[in-house]
Amino acid sequence: MLVIVGYIIIILSIFGGYVLAGGHLAILWQPVEVLMIGGGALGAFIVGNSNKALKATMKGLPAVFKETKYSKEVYMELLTLLYEILGKVRKEGLMSIEGDVDEPNNSPIFTKYPTILEDHHATEFITDYLRLMVGGNLNALEIESLMDSELETHHQEGEVPIHCVAKLGDGLPAFGIIAAVMGVVHTMESVHLPPTELGMLIAAALVGTFLGILLAYGFVTPLSGKLEHQLHASSKLFECIKITLLANLNGYSPVLAVEFGRKVLFTTERPSFAELEEHVKQSKS
Repeated sequence: MLVIVGYIIIILSIFGGYVLAGGHLAILWQPVEVLMIGGGALGAFIVGNSNKALKATMKGLPAVFKETKYSKEVYMELLTLLYEILGKVRKEGLMSIEGDVDEPNNSPIFTKYPTILEDHHATEFITDYLRLMVGGNLNALEIESLMDSELETHHQEGEVPIHCVAKLGDGLPAFGIIAAVMGVVHTMESVHLPPTELGMLIAAALVGTFLGILLAYGFVTPLSGKLEHQLHASSKLFECIKITLLANLNGYSPVLAVEFGRKVLFTTERPSFAELEEHVKQSKS
């Protein structure tokens, strides 16, 4: 939603200011310039990226128009889920959660937290490492190293659409210049026309430079920043899971383990100790 609001502000500020200065909007409507800039940028985008990168970018772009799903409520649900799982382990042993780990969709614990269960990647991350804790002989350091490697891969994959969109934005001003140069070429071959018509051709050519810069810095490049913020938000969820499970592996009680996880959250989404404690009590009742 904020992306749409930002776009509206950009349009009203730039075009509104142009009109207030006495400009005429009609001259800015140059579909041929848009074709050259947009088509050229799209072609370069396809040439410069792999099929995997193109798919990742197309999949990631719709998310920029939505607010992040990683709210305080989501983190409270996550930490309460981890508390309940680790509490069961503490009381009944690691083997007691084998069924929960193997079939989380049928688990009486996981099904109490639908927001986390619907997040396939988060659920898989939790169950994979709980499975290693149940059936593996790995110590805390080995599991931490494996977690770090997986999180690094997650981050690298998340950076693909960010770089693709950023490079697309970087190239748009250049294609705007190309469109402007083509317009100047057309103007120079039309010197036989009256001065008023030549002036219109020059104005139309300059619109290409304007559009290239506007599309780059007003519309496309900011999307890469939005994608980056969303990547950091999703990475923080996995980091919270990692710290909580490792704290438990190192011998801390479930209460202290989830406190470790709570402390790594961003302050804007981090629940207070009292809020989390109340949420845990409600889940027990």
